[in-house]
This record gives sequence, structure tokens and C-alpha cells, in this order.
Amino acid sequence: MDLDLRAILEDTGRLFARFGDEAYYIVLCVRSGLIGVELPHRVALMLRAFDRFGTLGGAVSVASIRGGGRIGLVDELGSLTFRELDRRSNALANAWREHGLEPGEGVTILARNHRGFLDAVFAAAKCGARIVLLNADFTGPQIRRIAAREGTDLLVYDDEYAKLLKGVEPRRGRWRAWAERGGEETIEGLIGSQPTSAPPKPGVSPRIVIPASRDAGRTRSSTDRSERRRWHDLGGLLSRVPLRGHEVTECCLPMCDPLGFAHAMLAVGLGSTLVLRRRFDPAATLESLDRNQATALIVVPVMLRRMLDLGEEARSDLDLGALRIVLVAGSQLGAELCRRTVEAVGPVLYNLYGSTEATCATIATPADLAAEPACVGTVVRGSAVKVLDERGEELLPGHTGRIFVGSSAQLEANPSGATNGTGRSPGGLIASGDVGHFDAEGRLFVDGRADETIVSGEMSVFPAEIEELLAGHAAIEEAAAIGVPDHELGQRLRAFVVVREGSSMTEQEVKQYVGEKLADYKCPRDVIFLAELPRGPAGKVLRRELERLPVG
Repeated sequence: MDLDLRAILEDTGRLFARFGDEAYYIVLCVRSGLIGVELPHRVALMLRAFDRFGTLGGAVSVASIRGGGRIGLVDELGSLTFRELDRRSNALANAWREHGLEPGEGVTILARNHRGFLDAVFAAAKCGARIVLLNADFTGPQIRRIAAREGTDLLVYDDEYAKLLKGVEPRRGRWRAWAERGGEETIEGLIGSQPTSAPPKPGVSPRIVIPASRDAGRTRSSTDRSERRRWHDLGGLLSRVPLRGHEVTECCLPMCDPLGFAHAMLAVGLGSTLVLRRRFDPAATLESLDRNQATALIVVPVMLRRMLDLGEEARSDLDLGALRIVLVAGSQLGAELCRRTVEAVGPVLYNLYGSTEATCATIATPADLAAEPACVGTVVRGSAVKVLDERGEELLPGHTGRIFVGSSAQLEANPSGATNGTGRSPGGLIASGDVGHFDAEGRLFVDGRADETIVSGEMSVFPAEIEELLAGHAAIEEAAAIGVPDHELGQRLRAFVVVREGSSMTEQEVKQYVGEKLADYKCPRDVIFLAELPRGPAGKVLRRELERLPVG
């Protein structure tokens, strides 16, 4: 066949596949309630809101138009309707414009999960700002460096972070989102001083920048996604997770984290009540699920574990019958925690695996987890996941290699799987940083982080395997494993163990337990007992902190 004709046919096939995906995503959005049938005058108002403020800034206005009297937010200060959220962000945007904030300027936010965070995000979006969400896990020098690098013209922060922000003096002012003490320069004060009418059209679209938590010198941004990619992200999630409009979502993930932010915005888009708390508390979360009759719970695995560790007695008097979805993301779930969750709340668990480049790469449904509790599910429509060896060749099921993720359109456009040495394949797929394998049914398993793989002697060890095994011991609450330098082996395995209250365990018992289950080279050479593992705001273990802990 003529090469030009073949290329035309391939391009045409990709185009039809893309239109098919788009149509499928729109159907899913309609089914979920994200898109609905509206009266003509309300459609006109919603289109005007999106035209005026873009997708992000217009989302809260559209939620107000569709169901303004519905409760949009519940936090520690009470509840707010979507209409109140919209008007508060209007007033705050008007105040910031009065203080000189121009479209395209930078608004940096360092705040926990509460109304002030959403007020600031929506107001900044309505000003057409470049919004930088800082992670509280960063140190003071990192925060100041990022603030300077990203261009901070206006700063929003909670009182508890004031010391970390010394030296950051933006020209449009510093505004306190959560004020432990009275005084001026608070968001609430600004909101109360301005009209709640919509601010002027900024003329530019807002942008969101989320600096990477693993490396504060790099940034991860969700703003470079095209509209097609946004449809893909929503469609991938809604194709496996039955989220519905006008329900109640309890989001425990920090909204400064990409996953927490995405789910908070999705709740607003669905017109669902978003339940937030500044700090995660397992007992308070269980009580909140009952009180608010939450239908969806968004957590990371360590949060789920801490809720279950409270025991059946903590849930015995609570009504959790409304809970249809427990969505876990951000780190390894593990088979043991999966089984415990299903036993406690039933088959409502969904395990999401993704990245900044492919928000939803795979999702494990309750059916997937019933068959393989340790899996992260099958690839969602519109995404591409490949497991490649060191030469960049695709591996067969059952063989472990580096995981690359991206969109199927990228893969179709360039089917070669070989990598170019930069962590990106010529097809545009991005190295997730993980290693894993597929099974014969197309389910993906994440075996560990590529940069955490331990080479002891000539053998490779994945810490996640040891951590999963230790977490299954009745006397162990949680565990972590890392590699440390060894002059004979190159690296040796060191385990950090948190023993459950009322239990006891010795170093020798830990080693014996692992030695009975796994090969000898996977047995930790050192065992250190801790009261708790160091974790960041999103619940991830801070392995660099473990590396710095003294031994002996």
C-alpha cells in the first residue's frame, strides 16, 4: 500500500477513535449528572459564566446557577451553599482587583482544607490569576524559593504557616485564610467589605501550578492540559467509579495535592456537597460519614488504615449505609488493607493509579479487587500503560519492568515502545517512576518505586513487598523499608516498624517472620522500632526522613 495512503488511513482511524472517546466521555458526564438538561435561560447563564471566568472560575458560578440553595461545603465553621460560595469568591475577587491584582499575576496559596482555600482558588480564578498551590510538607527555604520562582504577587496563608513565609512580601499583599487570632488582612474581612456582584472579565484564563512534593525544585501543572485532556480525565474516572451528582463527598486528601484538588473540583462540578476538615482525624471522619450521610470517601491508604485500626466498636453505632464509594489513591493500597476494608464496609472500594500526565491510568473496581486484592486494575479508556524493560521493549504479562503512562492518542501516533533515555518514550508516554507488571487478565500490579529498588548483592528487592508482608502481621500497625549503604553488598535492607498498642515484638521476631515468608535476601538486616512513621500531608511516608534517623 502506498505510504501516503497508509498514513492517511491511520490518521483517519485515530481521528474516529478520538471522536468515539469524546462521545463516550460526554455520555458518562451526562450519566453522572455533570452535564444535565437545563432550561434555555440557565444554559445561557452557564455559558456566560464559563466565557467570563474559564472552566475553573466558572465552575462555582455554574454550580450556583444549577442549585444555588444546595449545601456546597461543610467544614469546621459550618456549611455554605453554592450560592454563598459563588458570592464569597466574587467579593474576594473584587477586593483583590481593588488592591491592584492584575490578570495573569501570581496568587500563591498555603492553606489546609477549609472554606478559605476554596474562596481563594475561585477568587483568583475569577481574576485570571496564575494560582500556585504550596504543600505544607515543604520547608521554609523551599517555600520561599518556589514563591520567588513562580512569581508571587499576592499571598494567601493560614496563620500556622506564618513563620515559614517570612521574607515573602508580595506587592498585592498577604492575606490570612484561617486566622487563629483576630486582626486585619484576613480573607473574611475582605469578603465582608466588597459587593458580591461578579468581578470584571479578566480576559485571560486562570492557571493552576502544583509544585511536585517529591522534589520542590520541579513543578507539576494541570494547566497545560487541553480541553480534550480534561474530558479524558473525567471520562476515565467516571467510566469505573459511579460518582453521581447531588450526593456527598468526604475528601480527606489535602486540596494542595493534585488528587485532592481534582476531587474537590469534581464535587463542585457534580453539585455534590464537599465535606472538609483541616486535619485528618480517623474517629472524626467516621462520625462525619454518619452525620453527613456521605456517599463517597476520598482517602490515601494510611488514612483508611487508621480508620480501620479504631476497631469495629468505633463503627458499631454509626450508620455508614449511604457510603457507595471508597476511592483510594496516592500510594500503595496492598492486599491486606484491601481485604480489611471490604470486610468492614463491603464491596465499595476503588483503587486508582495515575500520574500527573495521566490522572487516571488504571482503576481497580470492587470486582477487580475481589479477584486480585493487590492489583490497581485495568487501563481506563483513553489511557495507555506499558511495562517496558531496560531496552524499552514491551514485556509480556507476569514480567516486571518500568511503568510508562499517557494517553492512547500518544501511543497510536507513535507505537514504538523504546525509550529515549529521558524517561519518555518516543510515543510520548511518561515514566511513572514505578515498576510493575500485568497479569494475563490485563490487571496492573505496582511492585514498587523504581528509585526505591534495592540491589543487595546481585539481587533486586522491592521495599513494597516487605512492607506489605509486615503490615499483615497482627502485632504490626505499619512498616516501611529502605535500602542503606553496605560495604559488602552495596545495599542492605532496613525495616522501620510501628507496633500496635498493647502488642510487643522484637527485632529477631520481625526477621524470623519475614524469613519464613520470603527469600533470605529479602529479609531486613536492620529493624528499627518507631512510635510512628514520618509522613507528609498527603499521607506518604517521608523516606528521606527515615534515611536520616540515627541507628543504635
